[in-house]
Amino acid sequence: MNAAQSPVTSEGAAAAAMVPSRQHAHRATTDPATPARVPLLDVRDLHVQFQTRTGVARVLDGVSLHVDRGETLGIVGESGSGKSVFFLALLGILEANARITSGSARFGGFDLLGSSEAERSSVRGRELAMVFQNPRAALNPIRRVGQQIEDVLLRHTATPRHALQARAVDALRRVQIADPEARYHAYPFELSGGQCQRVMIAMALACEPALLIADEPTTGLDVTTQAAIMALIARIARENGMATILVTHDLGLAGEHCDRIAVMHAGHLVEMAPAAELFARPRHPYTARLLASTPYGALSIDALTSVPGQLPDLTRTDLPPCRFSERCDRVLPACAGPRVMQDTGEGHHVACHNPC
Repeated sequence: MNAAQSPVTSEGAAAAAMVPSRQHAHRATTDPATPARVPLLDVRDLHVQFQTRTGVARVLDGVSLHVDRGETLGIVGESGSGKSVFFLALLGILEANARITSGSARFGGFDLLGSSEAERSSVRGRELAMVFQNPRAALNPIRRVGQQIEDVLLRHTATPRHALQARAVDALRRVQIADPEARYHAYPFELSGGQCQRVMIAMALACEPALLIADEPTTGLDVTTQAAIMALIARIARENGMATILVTHDLGLAGEHCDRIAVMHAGHLVEMAPAAELFARPRHPYTARLLASTPYGALSIDALTSVPGQLPDLTRTDLPPCRFSERCDRVLPACAGPRVMQDTGEGHHVACHNPC
């Protein structure tokens, strides 16, 4: 691939085939950090570091994005790109060896990073909820699932104690768990993986949050259960006008369910665009490589290619401004300069000096 090529590559055309021809109502504006209207979530220039035995790892480096009310945003990237850390930082539940060094994050006018833990905990779980990876590990193994839903209601609502069980059963019924009255009394080990995921969703939605963060919600589930879980989240989001962030490594899942998609690599946000636009015309070389490494549309198995190299060691003191440059076949001398998020039109933004 060279700079003179059309942005519509063969990989991009094949990838576009998997995106349904539905209308994406939400569009990014000229700068993803400064939307024209006040967004529900507005994060700017977020930096997070981890203290490790081998040095300081700069896990997030200047990440900015926003989410509008009622929108579904997908965050994609390979393992280690910083997707989950980004949201753990916003929720204030990072590991003890991590710290936010700079940046801002506002959720409906509430300062997520500048508030106290008490103030943040009043929002977390009520207005801003998260479905974590691995529901079996996230659920308390020695407490009945119905009681765990009651814990959320007790913490964040004025529900009287005599009404808690009925509300918990209703929450299980809402996520289409069979025989919710009986399942209320079950322990997590008595439920299937799909049922545990539904319980996690029921807990997250018990207080009808304005924003749901779903972190790899279909990991470890069979294809049929994956489809049912995603349909469930989409239905409840539609009914409540809830915004959703889908964190996933599954590009197909993101393309099917998201209005916009943001691509992360090694702690950087490298590209953001409406879903159909991103799959039809990937502009960042990393995004194009990701799409080419996944079986979409008519692309044959023999035509699949891997993303070259590995993620850089984030404890290095000599990390280049573009952390993909050492894996990139389009690198230019300009890539040694500061990264700039460019607007390429149609709500498409890319941080690259030599986009595809």
